[in-house]
Amino acid sequence: MGEDRLELVGGKGANLGALTRIDGVSVPPGFCVTTDAYRRVVVPVLGDLGDRLDPYGLAALRRTIEEIAIPDDLAAEIGDALGPGAYAVRSSATAEDLPGASFAGQQDSYLNIEGAAAVLSHISRCWASLFTDRAVAYRRRNGIDDRTVRMAVIVQRMVPAEAAGVLFTADPVTADRKVAAVEAVHGLGEDLVSGRVNPDLFTLRDGEVIAKTIAGERPTLTDTQAVRLVELGRRIEAHFGRPQDIEWCLAGDDFAIVQSRPITTLFPIPEVRDQGKHVYVSVGHQQMWTEPMKPLGLSVRRLNMPPSTYEAGGRLFVDVAPILASPARRAGLLGLWQSDPLVGGALQALADRNFVPEVADDGSAGGPPSPPPPMPTDPAIPAELIASSEASVAALKVAIRGRSGADLVDFVLADMQELKRLLFDPRNHQAIMASMEATWWLNDHLEQWLGEKNAADVLTRSVPHNITSEMGLELLDVADAFRRSDNPSLDDPALRSWLDRHGMRCVGEIDITRPRWSEEPDTLLPLILANIRNFEPGAHRRLFEEGRAAARAAEEDFLARLRELPDGEAKATEVAAMIDRLRTFAGYREYPKYFMMCRYFVWKLALLDEADRLVDAGVLRERTDIYYLTLPELGDVTRTGRADHELIDRRKDEFRAYEALTPPRVYTSDGEVVTGSYPHDGVPAGALVGLPVSAGTVEGRARVVLDMAEADLEPGDILVTPHTDPSWTPVFVTVAGLVTEVGGQMTHGAVIAREYGLPAVVGVVDATRLIPDGRRIRVHGTDGYIEILQ
Repeated sequence: MGEDRLELVGGKGANLGALTRIDGVSVPPGFCVTTDAYRRVVVPVLGDLGDRLDPYGLAALRRTIEEIAIPDDLAAEIGDALGPGAYAVRSSATAEDLPGASFAGQQDSYLNIEGAAAVLSHISRCWASLFTDRAVAYRRRNGIDDRTVRMAVIVQRMVPAEAAGVLFTADPVTADRKVAAVEAVHGLGEDLVSGRVNPDLFTLRDGEVIAKTIAGERPTLTDTQAVRLVELGRRIEAHFGRPQDIEWCLAGDDFAIVQSRPITTLFPIPEVRDQGKHVYVSVGHQQMWTEPMKPLGLSVRRLNMPPSTYEAGGRLFVDVAPILASPARRAGLLGLWQSDPLVGGALQALADRNFVPEVADDGSAGGPPSPPPPMPTDPAIPAELIASSEASVAALKVAIRGRSGADLVDFVLADMQELKRLLFDPRNHQAIMASMEATWWLNDHLEQWLGEKNAADVLTRSVPHNITSEMGLELLDVADAFRRSDNPSLDDPALRSWLDRHGMRCVGEIDITRPRWSEEPDTLLPLILANIRNFEPGAHRRLFEEGRAAARAAEEDFLARLRELPDGEAKATEVAAMIDRLRTFAGYREYPKYFMMCRYFVWKLALLDEADRLVDAGVLRERTDIYYLTLPELGDVTRTGRADHELIDRRKDEFRAYEALTPPRVYTSDGEVVTGSYPHDGVPAGALVGLPVSAGTVEGRARVVLDMAEADLEPGDILVTPHTDPSWTPVFVTVAGLVTEVGGQMTHGAVIAREYGLPAVVGVVDATRLIPDGRRIRVHGTDGYIEILQ
């Protein structure tokens, strides 16, 4: 048996054959009933699988396979290969134990089988298990055609095990490749697989046990044995070239390896050409979109990112190792991330242990650039920047009209550079930084002078020029128009007008391939109807005015209290000027991304028109095939009139696999996942800790929402969700608080939560799993934690 004979012996058989050739690895002896036997015995009875894969058909199909009489010559050959004693009879499908899909537990295995007749019967059962409900469903999720899969069967001598279990050579939860995890039980391990007993748990790093939990009175392994097992696992991992999920048995003091498969749930490491140290920071966690992006979306986004941006698992990461290595730039990087303890703490930990050794600056870095002079507090500046951006989009719509083929793709590539120029215009950056710096200044000084924590939160309610909150308010105007209409529909003029302005947005809009609201306007109906149900006409406009009044009242209160302090008049004058600056520029923070999405949509519509032309010409099979090509690759297709359909299909399969992965915030080129932590001072036991981004405390019913289209929210609910982006703004008028798993002080969810005065805590790891839907919770938006109430 060998790795090169996958089609003959299946994934498990190929891996076992490879294990026998690794020095120092012991594999129980046995043999393989190859896929040739499956083709000879089972395939003739399968018929047309398409009519037999419903639950009833599958049960009948399994019974038919289990009752097949194995031909005499094959039965005799199997019988001759058997010796005395008990055997394990185990499935080994051709789509099993592969790098992209482990199929762990999907087909059946049987232990302690004695005698030729029993072994033959259980071989048939293994064949039949290829068509269990779970195996068929798993293949469908992974895009594997049932008709292409074949089953080999491993017959392997049983080991008289004193202990057994599983070794993961990388942490299967965090994807940390520096950590190994061992699960162990007494005996053969059947109870571990079935979940009937709790295993002993060992966590190891760098050849040492760093944590362990012993389930019973007597440990299954000594620390020395656990270390030796991991050393064996590292040898196996090195042979296969990737982290492994290894099943083992302990007989006496010797380990036998009975299976090794790739861990398919680990997040991949970006591919780089050099062998140096790299530190990858997730872009998606900052953009509030951690789902995978399709290749076209990645290429469009990446063309506006720095050269140190890399792809992995359908996501983007920025390598900050060169900055950590530079004494002139390291402090600036760490200071920038102080507002996000999970990322900032991770980078600080790597800096403290000198993961990326400092190198002497050659002068090219030159230290941080001198900041430009402060922008004056002038309300005309945001209005001028917005008008300039809108004129740029209008000019783009004219310039792109009529373009096609390679000319169109080249035009879009060139216009991306124009977008980059506009986004990184110094005045654009100054306007955004003006509000951020005002926020930091006010929070620091008002806490110092008045004891007010996060005072800027209330001061940014209902600010002007916030295009995202305007979008939400205008959709509620649409709801009011629907309310007045005798026959509301998707063709309602109010909705059409709203889509003309905001229809380029959607959930996950940073990926140009995601369907926009203009493309799927029916996705807005649940939001519109919910607002009709939950609110009276005009309630949203009154809420906005209440927010403006609350900000004004807070300002007056702060200034009055400051005037009572020593040097109070001077302090009040300084604070008043900074509040004016905050409210002048805070709303503009949301505009650059809106402007970027306007441009994205113009490109997308033109590119889809080109895709339709390619479909009509027989070059592409469907218009969305362009989503699985990078923009330069699409340009090549338009030039040559040829598309690589195998590449497109492979990328579709890869995207499906990426959807099941969870990206880390920070990890290294060694595969180590590094995570900072939140301060826990004053946090009650059992509370979930996150980043406070909008002050206040609120109690209400938690509504865990994974898809905005399925949100069923009532006034007073607290929204708990993995992430939000501007598309979620219309639901903010309903809820009383916000909890997300990702995000930071200046991400869109935080900005809009402050705009609406919603207490909010973001960056709460596993919030959607740890907070039960419907449970009453209390959100402490000032101090950054959530209590789950009884």
